[in-house]
Amino acid sequence: MWITPFPHVIKSPSRLRICGDLEQVLGEVNSIYAQQDATALFRARLSLFEKWGVTDEQAAILSGIELRTYRRWKGQGVGKCSSECHARLSNLMGIHKALRTVFLEPGRAYSWIRTSNAAFDGVSGLHLMLGGELADILRVRRYLEAECIGA
Repeated sequence: MWITPFPHVIKSPSRLRICGDLEQVLGEVNSIYAQQDATALFRARLSLFEKWGVTDEQAAILSGIELRTYRRWKGQGVGKCSSECHARLSNLMGIHKALRTVFLEPGRAYSWIRTSNAAFDGVSGLHLMLGGELADILRVRRYLEAECIGA
């Protein structure tokens, strides 16, 4: 429940109702901003997937959503994005940022995702992430972030 810094101000039931309504409105505003963030991340990711040469099927796996949902979002805009979906979107953009830091030439940054890597037992970062688990995406991101700091 929303707590006022001036508890003596709220004395009547109508003021309590207003505070409860305010709490609900603030929750709805936060939800709207979270959805706007997801929409912006999804648009950025569409561009990224195009640069990585990812198919719709692969994009759906990376996003953690059904193929038909991915295609609907791609054509009509993002629907309700779960916290896991949002985490996937954020981490994929983190991978992109790390790649752009490691490789100054954009072409190398975009092709790295398909290049086999000894750190991933000889498979590419994309192949690893297509395992479908958020943990796979996190593993690639952590590896790249370690490369950024020279660890």
